[in-house]
Amino acid sequence: MYLILVIAVFITGMLGNVFIGLVNCSDWIKNQKITFINFILLCLAASRISSLLVVFIDVTILELAPHLYYSYSLAKCSNITWIITDQLSTWLATCLSIFYLFKIAHFSHPLFLWLKWRLRGVLVVFLGFSLFLLIFYFLLVEILPIWGDIYVIPKINLTLFSDTIKTTGFQNIIVFDIMYLFPFLVSLASLLLLFFSLVKCSRNLARISTTSEDSRTKIHKKALKMLVSFLVLFIIHIFCMQVVQWLAFLFSLNRSISFVCFALNIFPLTHSLILILGNSKLRQRAMSALQHLQRQLQELILFLPIISSLH
Repeated sequence: MYLILVIAVFITGMLGNVFIGLVNCSDWIKNQKITFINFILLCLAASRISSLLVVFIDVTILELAPHLYYSYSLAKCSNITWIITDQLSTWLATCLSIFYLFKIAHFSHPLFLWLKWRLRGVLVVFLGFSLFLLIFYFLLVEILPIWGDIYVIPKINLTLFSDTIKTTGFQNIIVFDIMYLFPFLVSLASLLLLFFSLVKCSRNLARISTTSEDSRTKIHKKALKMLVSFLVLFIIHIFCMQVVQWLAFLFSLNRSISFVCFALNIFPLTHSLILILGNSKLRQRAMSALQHLQRQLQELILFLPIISSLH
């Protein structure tokens, strides 16, 4: 039952991200060009497909053949692959937060206007800095043998092994948190600035004595809902990752790790569905695809009695 649930969640997450990727790829091929934001969505879908695959493989191995993770090389390879795919997904999702901020918010500050005019450059610099953080993380992992010490020290010496786990666990969490602190703070700042922009927009409406919401206010609220949902899912994702890290250090190959790893699929699955519902183009394509699928199922149901009568 657990594996069936894992497969169901995995397929659902894959369908959402594959759909986003296919829509943007088809538009790219059809128009012979792609906008920068659609390119980010395409890369985000690709990174989340990879992240879902890594988590699914890890959970399956932990459930069916946990002894394989006694190998240091396999554990390290799995950890590195998961960190790279998850970081790419996090940075690209944060880029969407920055994009929403500069495209929707209205501030007269010269710095904000200067950054808004150079939005593409801002996003490129952000991704470049994120890549630097990733390289910095792996350099620290090599300098501080976070994973290696656990496999080098024999478990027969329980006192030394326990002390090593506490030290490496503490080091790993500090270094690991650095990676996610920056995109979280950027997303939080984008949310707060969007909120202040909405307040400013609402005050302007009150001054002209109107109670109806204009299109700008509706766009503000829609973007705020998407950013709040992203931050909530991001916090849950970080919490689950911290639990996985501690369980891996304190209770090696415990069955509970599989359940927490399974929860890591919530972020790429749910946020992709929110992106589809929040993007008018993706939402319309999704509705068209569902209507086409419904018609196909209805035709199949109509033909089933005819096929059964022939037999």
